[in-house]
Amino acid sequence: MDAEQLRENAHKMVDFIADYYKNIESFPVLSQVQPGYLRKLLPDSAPNHPEQFEDVLNDIQAKILPGVTHWQSPDYFAYFPSNSSTAGFLGEMLSAGLNIVGFSWVTSPAATELEVIVLDWLAKLLKLPEDFLSLGQGGGVIQGTASEAVLVVLLAARDKFLRRYGKNSLAKLVAYASNQAHASLQKACQIAGIHAENCRFLETDSSTNYALSPDILQEAISKDIAAGLIPFFLSATVGTTSSTAVDPLFELGKIAKGNNIWFHIDAAYAGSACICPEYRHYIDGVETADSFNMNAHKWFLTNFDCSVLWVKDRSALIQSLSTNPEYLRNKASQGNMVVDYKDWQIPLGRRFRSLKLWMVLRLYGLENLQCYIRSHIEYAKHFEELVSLDQRFEIVAPRTFSLVCFRLISPHNDDDFCNKLNHDLLDAVNSTGKIFLSHTVLSGKYILRFVVGTPLTEERHVNAAWKVLHDEATKLLGRGSAN
Repeated sequence: MDAEQLRENAHKMVDFIADYYKNIESFPVLSQVQPGYLRKLLPDSAPNHPEQFEDVLNDIQAKILPGVTHWQSPDYFAYFPSNSSTAGFLGEMLSAGLNIVGFSWVTSPAATELEVIVLDWLAKLLKLPEDFLSLGQGGGVIQGTASEAVLVVLLAARDKFLRRYGKNSLAKLVAYASNQAHASLQKACQIAGIHAENCRFLETDSSTNYALSPDILQEAISKDIAAGLIPFFLSATVGTTSSTAVDPLFELGKIAKGNNIWFHIDAAYAGSACICPEYRHYIDGVETADSFNMNAHKWFLTNFDCSVLWVKDRSALIQSLSTNPEYLRNKASQGNMVVDYKDWQIPLGRRFRSLKLWMVLRLYGLENLQCYIRSHIEYAKHFEELVSLDQRFEIVAPRTFSLVCFRLISPHNDDDFCNKLNHDLLDAVNSTGKIFLSHTVLSGKYILRFVVGTPLTEERHVNAAWKVLHDEATKLLGRGSAN
């Protein structure tokens, strides 16, 4: 494909994507296909000869899109958002076009240096302590996901403690988090060789709005120390997946520091909101942390994937993850003059992801990004009010950001019946194709989650979503049981 063919086909692809967004409301939000549908529609083997680009686009329209769940739909209210934007898309396009593999500075100096600069920019927008900036001993790095971020800091913490206590002490290392922490921490522990019985996912309940209690944490640590174990890692969450609970960072940080534990903060979803002054207090206490993570690809208009991790001591990552084979050696790296991000992550290769974050910050600016976050929170408040006005429903957990946790109340005052009722309501709502919601369980209660976060969502979409919920609830209750 020469430059002119690229220009022609790229124009067609941009037109296709623009039309997709123009018509996105016409698609069922949740794909309605059955497992294995695509195998029936595509050939058994790849073609021997080139096919026409138009034919490929036609197949995408007819065969691929029906199997897509539309995360950018304004009627998508499930899980947490995965934002796309014009700026993010254009940055992703440029990154794909340049197609560098920027694992070290010498492989593309601009990729490394832009990442250092743009993550300092973002750290300043969040008012992170100077210890997290690149001019000191710390700095930021873009990971693929928050799962990768927690894994690399867990490995750094593990190796730091093994150097101190000896390699044979692995079986004694203990990690802590609330039972509302993301499952990625459990997976990270499995990968890092932390024994399953030494992973403390501490109980939370409605009395703390499902935040981790400092007293419960301290009790668990004291008990483990008395048993001859070695507490080494604590992960706190700002905006848990189930209910956006916020752990008390300052109190937890004091405990971590008092026991010489690596303290990590997972703000994957809610970190974006902290660019707004009125929400910044939710990360007060970040100064006590060793590492801090947020996903720019969730709620910051930056296309997936772009998970930002800051550390106070980059040498801890490098000591744990660095390799130095002969074929990667070069003058700049050997002279310790540059950052080599290959030593801050699990894989060697890495894409030029800072381009899209840089373009988002430049093309939107802080004020527009703040307005964007605030609008979603206002829409969530509006939905919360609609739910509260209907006595058949209840709000289950406090709304902190743009997630509303609610459920339909059982007319029979029966917990099992109520759980099934809400399960059936979720199935009924998602089966309409008009909106997409997800669920969680808190204190044994099956509840529905309604998250506002896609760029195209307006108040009218929230109102339409409530109408679907209202109507399907009426049908269920009218039948007298959750069948």
